[in-house]
Amino acid sequence: MAMLTRRDWKALFAAWLGYLMDGFDFVLITLVLTEVADDFDLSMVTAATLVSAAFISRWFGGLAIGAVGDRFGRKPAMILSIVLYSVGSLACGLSWGYWTMFAARLLLGLGMAGEYSASATYVIESWPARARNRASALLISGYAVGSIIAGQLYRFVVPAWGWRAMFFLGVIPIALALWMRRGLKESDDWQRATGGRSGAARAAEGGVEGEAKGGVEPRRDFITILYRGRYAVLNLAATVVVAASLFLLFTERAGGFVWPLVALTAAGFVLFTAQFAGRRTPMMVTLMVTVFCAFLYSWPIQALLPTYLKADLHFSPGTVSDVLFFAGFGNVLGCVLVGFLGDRWGTQRTYVLSLCVSVVFVLPVFAMDSGQTVWLALLLFFQQMFAQGISGLLPKLIGGYFPTSERAAGLGFTYNVGSLGGAVAPVLGASLAGGHSLGPSLAWLTFALTFVVIILIAVNAPLRVQRLTGDREAAPEGDLTEQPTARTGEASAAGPSSGAAGAGSPRTPPSTTRRN
Repeated sequence: MAMLTRRDWKALFAAWLGYLMDGFDFVLITLVLTEVADDFDLSMVTAATLVSAAFISRWFGGLAIGAVGDRFGRKPAMILSIVLYSVGSLACGLSWGYWTMFAARLLLGLGMAGEYSASATYVIESWPARARNRASALLISGYAVGSIIAGQLYRFVVPAWGWRAMFFLGVIPIALALWMRRGLKESDDWQRATGGRSGAARAAEGGVEGEAKGGVEPRRDFITILYRGRYAVLNLAATVVVAASLFLLFTERAGGFVWPLVALTAAGFVLFTAQFAGRRTPMMVTLMVTVFCAFLYSWPIQALLPTYLKADLHFSPGTVSDVLFFAGFGNVLGCVLVGFLGDRWGTQRTYVLSLCVSVVFVLPVFAMDSGQTVWLALLLFFQQMFAQGISGLLPKLIGGYFPTSERAAGLGFTYNVGSLGGAVAPVLGASLAGGHSLGPSLAWLTFALTFVVIILIAVNAPLRVQRLTGDREAAPEGDLTEQPTARTGEASAAGPSSGAAGAGSPRTPPSTTRRN
């Protein structure tokens, strides 16, 4: 068993607080949505777009703050993400109308995306290799804890001080996390990959030339690849098109152009991926599809469960809160459990087994009636433990496909593009219900898509697709967060792509470490 130091736990706790606020805010905006709609005189449809606003900017936050993490270090990226997060939270509390709240949510989306990429990368790279599944899972448990806290505080804070007080309270742990992060050391893997020099120091030595002279592999971060290369104008135009398409889609202004806008958005993401990943584009695109499907199976329940409990089972607000508490508590314990199992059995195997157990509970959950509250809470506890708790391994799973030099941006962009499935899932679930009971549609949608994700992960679809349709030599041999070659030098690992030219990186040398 890997020995953990005080520094390891400090790094985890500083990042965990940020994740707690991620969960707090997501649930918070849904809890206070009716109060915000009344205060700003909005219809519920218009008010719901405030929830979706963060998705419009998250993909760019993962890209941009991930690039900061890869070029200047994980610690500056963590600090930047938490600053954006705190400003966005304060702005939500101070907003005086729909558009100011919408802009604040966009800013929050940038910070949330950066929080995921920077903090997850930092913790994974700071902990010993044999404990990195644990680090990933314990970190993500903060999200579930934040959700639980938000639900419990809502009962007492909003009736006494109003909805704005919830946003102001959220700044307290953010400030604590920012203070703690300032005293952290840089992650071990990033220091090894850069020769222990900060991005500022390398820039002072002459940027890329200085890196070459210092004997460190020259790097091009995601921002440099897209916006300072030969295709900078094209990429700027594509960025505007993607942002505008997402805005029209998530604010229900697309009219009859939904599918053309979806196609434009997908094409933009593939364009950016191809320039970043080079020869490994099939692998990264398939990884994004896998994450997208993971959100599709989990978020119908995450987003529509309160509605189902209130509308279909006619539970009181207090009963809904109690049931959601048990579901959230199962999520927390699931994160802890899969972290230990992941270090023992491997990331991929644990992911598949946990999802296989979770499908046993899906259909019974929605077979309960309003007189079986205890059984419903118990079933939800176990369903969320195995279905949602496994998301604790997602940062480790994604990060394993990227070398240290591009892990923050690769993880951040992949996850946050995939997270768009979280915006699609509630709409898909409600559409399948067709105005009838939500229960059957949520049950079968979750049941079917869980099997899709099981298959994608069980066969290691990203690497399989890379080897079938792309350059087999560009596929890494194993989990790059655990291979010694990925920690001692990036020249041997799948290094940064050559941008628009499409030149990829050399194949990872053979290793005895197999992909988990």
